[in-house]
Order: sequence, then structure tokens, then C-alpha cells
Amino acid sequence: MHDDLFLNEGPKVTPIQLKDGELLHQSHFIPPAAADELFKRLTHEIDWQQEEMKIYGKTHLLPRLTCWMGDKDVLYSYSGIRMVAAGWSEPVLQLKTKIEGFSQTTFNSCLLNYYRNGQDSMGWHQDNEVSLGKNPTIASLTFGATRSFQLRHLTDASAKKIRLNLTHGAALLMRGTTQHFWQHQLPKTTKDIGPRINLTFRKIVR
Repeated sequence: MHDDLFLNEGPKVTPIQLKDGELLHQSHFIPPAAADELFKRLTHEIDWQQEEMKIYGKTHLLPRLTCWMGDKDVLYSYSGIRMVAAGWSEPVLQLKTKIEGFSQTTFNSCLLNYYRNGQDSMGWHQDNEVSLGKNPTIASLTFGATRSFQLRHLTDASAKKIRLNLTHGAALLMRGTTQHFWQHQLPKTTKDIGPRINLTFRKIVR
């Protein structure tokens, strides 16, 4: 991957009005040629796994494939799943450097999700694990099919639900108190769509 493929004078960052939180979005954060190449590499080079989670004592397969990357031996646990990072792949490390510049945050890990079709999904949740510290910054990159990303306020029913169509090469930044007051999801869709890969960069602090 050549660094000049990352050069981009694309759309400006769009702050999204959000009560009790901070949300920034930029479409084409990764320009089309680089996004196309990265999508192919991530699809074929990542060691994708389908993890199991327990809900009310029953074991279920996650409705997506995942991979956990990061600084050596960085741990992450969610939904009863415990992951140990085994280092970085070259393209993900390059993306980490770029998204750190955008977010002005240093990350030591990344959860990658591979949604194979419209039936793969992520339910309502918060990225508020103790290991992420207070007011974590989560930086997300999307490659492949456009999917609807949704957010809802936990306590204020009058707060408008947020819906964003995250497109190929887009960046999304959630920071401030967002993870304390908002849940987010990637719902299933009946549309006949192709696969989508999402990278969510995090900083594990404990």
C-alpha cells in the first residue's frame, strides 16, 4: 500500500448534532482507489473468526466475523468473549496512523468486523467496558457495502434517533460522553447487498 493512495482532499468533517455526546463523520476519508485495494486485502489477508457468545446461558454464534488486533498481548473482553491481540497487519497499522491523525488520539487496538451480507449485524450496545477508560474515543472506518448505522439515547426519549449511511471509505468518530449516554447498532437488512468490513480503533487502558 503506497502512502500516496491515502492522500485525500475529499469532503470536510461533518459534526453531527448530538445531545450528551460528540459525533464526527467524513465520507471518503479513504479515497476510492485506496479503499478498493484495502477492502480486497482485508477480505483475504485477515484471519477472520466467528466467535461464540452466551445469552441467558445459551451459546450463539456471532452474526458476523471478527478479528482483534493491537499491541502485543492487549486484552479485550465483551459479551463473554475474551480476545488477545497478536500484533498488527501492515494495512491496519497504516490505517491506525491515519485515523490517529484525524482523531488526535493514540490507539493500541482495533476490533475488525466482517459483515458478509445484510443478515450479519450488530445489536444495540455501548462501548463502555471498564478497560476502555472514561469517555473513550472510538474511531471507525468502513469498507465495502453501505450500511445504516444507528444511535439512540439511553434516557431521553425526546432525543432524536441518529441514522447514518456509512459508505465505502468513510470515517466516524465517537468521543466525549457518547458511550455513556448513547447506544449504537448495525441492524439487519433485507436488501441484497454485498459484504462490509468495519474497523473500530480503541485504546485499552487497563
